[in-house]
Amino acid sequence: MSIKHPIISVTGSSGAGTSTVKHTFDQIFRREGVKAVSIEGDAFHRYNRAEMKAELERRLAEGDHSFSHFSYEANELKELENVFRIYGETGKGHTRTYVHDAEESRKYGVPPGEFTDWRDFEDDSDVLFYEGLHGAVKTDDIKIADYADLKIGVVPVINLEWIQKIHRDKAQRGYSTEAVTDVILRRMDAYVKCICPQFTQTDINFQRVPVVDTSNPFVARWIPTPDESLVVIRFANPRGIDFPYLISMIDGSWMSRANSIVIPGNKLDLAMQLILTPLIFRLIDNARRA
Repeated sequence: MSIKHPIISVTGSSGAGTSTVKHTFDQIFRREGVKAVSIEGDAFHRYNRAEMKAELERRLAEGDHSFSHFSYEANELKELENVFRIYGETGKGHTRTYVHDAEESRKYGVPPGEFTDWRDFEDDSDVLFYEGLHGAVKTDDIKIADYADLKIGVVPVINLEWIQKIHRDKAQRGYSTEAVTDVILRRMDAYVKCICPQFTQTDINFQRVPVVDTSNPFVARWIPTPDESLVVIRFANPRGIDFPYLISMIDGSWMSRANSIVIPGNKLDLAMQLILTPLIFRLIDNARRA
């Protein structure tokens, strides 16, 4: 952790909704005049698309059915740890972009499935913002979680997460339901071993819970809307969180445990603004004083 160069890390699996949380952070940064440099977890994949396909085929041939992008060994996590560490010490660092599709290819001039070259962060940033799969990893060898000053987990209940992934991958990437299902099954081992443990390292978890039937996510025709959802917000350390104020400001909210508040799904953006803005203020104010 660093006082002078703070790091915010948003962690969630594919289809969890981390991009929505990033949008809220971007709004806060823009409104409050905070200069953030952003990095994406995909930038730290170890393999490009063709290499990953070849590695998957090799491992399948050897009987390994658990390897996926969720796996630690499929990512340059030591490099990500170093980026966090160096930024915390100096405010400097580098990143790259993994190009997903033709639109991004036109923007970056790199074929889909490839990485751009590494590029240095802009100077004089106030905060480093990470969004991706592995922003709160802590193992015997990798201590990414130790370098982040504010760690946010985005964790829909798993059936909802699958529905969101299926619909996204079919609409944006042209995959069939069967192909997405195969990916989900392949990722389950690493989901349990590599993704879930991170949510015990986070400072705040946002978990969306649908209140409609999602018992078979593989045939769901649409994603449950925010109006059809609740969000459970869990604070690892509730000290300093003004729960009475939050409940007074968010209609329909209540506390389910001493460290958790439940809100209507359509109030998520408001809740995030109310909760995250003062935390960001605190990080930036401490950094500028330092």
